[in-house]
Amino acid sequence: MTASDNKKSLLKKIISIILGFGPGIFAIGYTIGTGSVTSMIVAGSTFGMQLLWVLFLSCLFSGILMFAYGNYALVTGETALYGFKKHLKFGKLIAILIILGISFGQWNSLMGILGISSNIIFEILALNFSGLTPYKYEIILSVAITIIVTFYLLMLVGKYTFFEKILVVFVSFMGLSFIISFFFVQPHGIDVVKGLIPTIPDVPGGKMLVAAFVGTTMAAATFLSRPLFIQGKGWTIANLDQQKKDSITAAVLIFVISGVIMAVAAGALFYEGKKVTQVIDMASTLEPVAGKWAVTIFFCGALSAGLSSIFPCLLIAPLLVADYQSGTLDTSSKQFRIITAIACLVALIGPAFGANPIQIQILSQVFNVFVLPIVILGIILMLSNKKVMKDYKTSLGVYIGMYAALFFSLVISYNGTIALMGYFQ
Repeated sequence: MTASDNKKSLLKKIISIILGFGPGIFAIGYTIGTGSVTSMIVAGSTFGMQLLWVLFLSCLFSGILMFAYGNYALVTGETALYGFKKHLKFGKLIAILIILGISFGQWNSLMGILGISSNIIFEILALNFSGLTPYKYEIILSVAITIIVTFYLLMLVGKYTFFEKILVVFVSFMGLSFIISFFFVQPHGIDVVKGLIPTIPDVPGGKMLVAAFVGTTMAAATFLSRPLFIQGKGWTIANLDQQKKDSITAAVLIFVISGVIMAVAAGALFYEGKKVTQVIDMASTLEPVAGKWAVTIFFCGALSAGLSSIFPCLLIAPLLVADYQSGTLDTSSKQFRIITAIACLVALIGPAFGANPIQIQILSQVFNVFVLPIVILGIILMLSNKKVMKDYKTSLGVYIGMYAALFFSLVISYNGTIALMGYFQ
């Protein structure tokens, strides 16, 4: 075998590993979108690595909850909300509240995602064509409409495997872009260690960012949608071990990529005393050390993060409604087309009114934490039900992890409430 053949063989292996991702790729797409990128950059530029502990706990609990929801789906053959409605007392009410809460949070997030993605494309164009600057609003709105219409049309023709392949491309490119950016700037090693010690910055906006962190990295939508994506993948109870590995891999990658983004912002901006308030400020993360090339790499990563989140955010409401009704999703149904069309129109509100997408994004992530305790309690009750789980027994370690996640979510929800009350005063 020649050196050329060896290289081709290695490339094929890498591609097969990437394409071998299961439903975890949707977890990464949901989690590391512009919401996560924005929260990590704002936190890194404002507090350095001080909130790394929040990221670590969020990813740890996310892995446990993905595993729990995945196992429930494989053992029972049911999806989450359908199971809640069928087996829990007041299950219908709980399921409806979850649908409303998550859809509200995700559609708000979609508004911020589309705004930031459109702003990023405008900034890339403005770097090369300075004459476009006076037409910023018109260009951003036109780009936003083009993006959302394109994604809507793709939604109408796509199936699970189609969405999965597109997400694999976006997520892979996003991860690579941010890792390349990391080699230009890094935080101090001692700050990374200190960041794992739980502390909340006692400054205006500190509590808000902690809640936003959890809202974006421990997203209830990620766990609830997992049974449906497992169903779409065609996994059965024979895939229990594969499901476990997929959950762990997704949680680890979310932590690594998010941590790298925070570290890049801390290394480039925090030590210089610079803060991020506008989308263009995110580009300055690397400009002082690497010029326009690094800015382009970083923007491409952030844009990939945004685009990788649009599919999951558009999918979430019809997914949850279909889950509640029957436990199956029909992407060719009239109901699917109508709900996703409404989501697309909501997404355009931010760009149409010229709102600051960074503020929208952080606020939307905070709203996501309030439904989290119900989602965690729901799966604890389901896994504890012997009639539902039959002969399958959940390990003590997983129960400890789920109860710890429930306590953590209650603390963060309280923290988010205080933060929002302070913000709107």
